[in-house]
Amino acid sequence: MSGVVLVVGSGGREHALTLALASCPAVTSVLVTPGNAGTLAAPKASHITLPLKDHQAVAAACVEHGVSLVVVGPEDPLAQGLANSLTAAGIKVFGPTKEAARIEADKSWAKSFMNRHSIPTAAHQTFITTQEAKTFINKQQWAGFAVKASGLSAGKGVIVADTAADACQAVDTISSSFGEAGQTIVVEEKLVGEEISVLCFTDGVDAAMMPPAQDHKRLGDGDQGPNTGGMGAYCPCPLASQQDLDIIKKDVLQKAVDGLRKEGTPFVGVLYAGLMLTVDGPKVLEFNCRFGDPETQVLLPLLEGDLYDIMMACVEGRLGKVTVPFSQDKSCVGVCVVSGGYPGGYPKGKTITGVDEVSGEAGVQVIHAGTKREGSSLVTSGGRVLAVVVTGAALRDTADRATQLAGRITFEGATFRRDIAARATKVTSRSAD
Repeated sequence: MSGVVLVVGSGGREHALTLALASCPAVTSVLVTPGNAGTLAAPKASHITLPLKDHQAVAAACVEHGVSLVVVGPEDPLAQGLANSLTAAGIKVFGPTKEAARIEADKSWAKSFMNRHSIPTAAHQTFITTQEAKTFINKQQWAGFAVKASGLSAGKGVIVADTAADACQAVDTISSSFGEAGQTIVVEEKLVGEEISVLCFTDGVDAAMMPPAQDHKRLGDGDQGPNTGGMGAYCPCPLASQQDLDIIKKDVLQKAVDGLRKEGTPFVGVLYAGLMLTVDGPKVLEFNCRFGDPETQVLLPLLEGDLYDIMMACVEGRLGKVTVPFSQDKSCVGVCVVSGGYPGGYPKGKTITGVDEVSGEAGVQVIHAGTKREGSSLVTSGGRVLAVVVTGAALRDTADRATQLAGRITFEGATFRRDIAARATKVTSRSAD
């Protein structure tokens, strides 16, 4: 069945999804709203301007353009019920309902959900006043704290503190920095270990797990500096043992899928578990209701199945009947190049050079995020500007190549990390010795 796909979003994740969907034989065209300079240049792709908060207008556009599947990239439209409205209009959507998206959109609810379904996570408490949160913090004997905005905060609403004093200061920061999202605060015991991301496709019953990836959230090398939306990622992550992955499949992802279905809110789409590999086993830091960014950029190049077919199987409730194969002998590394000043204020409109030369290299994709066209020039339009994504055999060589190529893309103030996948390459080097 031929298909027209509408991809919703404007970041690197959506460029990666657009490229993967455009490569599927059954996909005749990909419409992207609002998109970026990368999606605009992608095969089979074109941009369409839609008022995403006007769900009826989006539905009407889908009917007009013969859209067979809508793929929602970011969390905000899902939390606002776009999938509900489109499904009610008879349009197929890869992405959960507003009710199922609460697993990301409401961290307080998500923690209670994990408790109800015995999904391993950190000890925690939820507060609606800063004073109550601080009183609780000062009574705990924890080695550290994670203070979180309960609502959506673009991946930046978490502050990790090693002392009670710092945690109390974090409460004030969260409360004053994230508007309504920070008015309910979750205080958790700090978990210690390696953090990984494990995603799965799901039709609400079955869960097809993807290989583990590792994101790098801090701005600077050696995990220094402020949290960002993600400075790079790699896949697969060798830090998780097969026993860890078995536990994650059975006791995290499948339990979450089953729990949401049993509570009357079946989850269709991609469920993302952010996990800490602790001495007591994997524990959930958070769930997300969509593909991760930048994890998507390093997962999809390793997918050996047809993304459109897999997504349609999820939407049509037949995921258990299709295979979801990933490469067993390749690694993928993505290095994000960001604007000077990010994640704080940053300039826009800086001319970007080197993209065509780098993207012409074998096994390389340049995935656009904060880019746009001004005449014949490619310029910056966001904090995370683009990612250099390299697929290769050995993880260390692949990471070295991605880092080297990231340095060949230039614009005023360009910044990138030079240690993406460094912790994993130490592990693989030791195992090879």
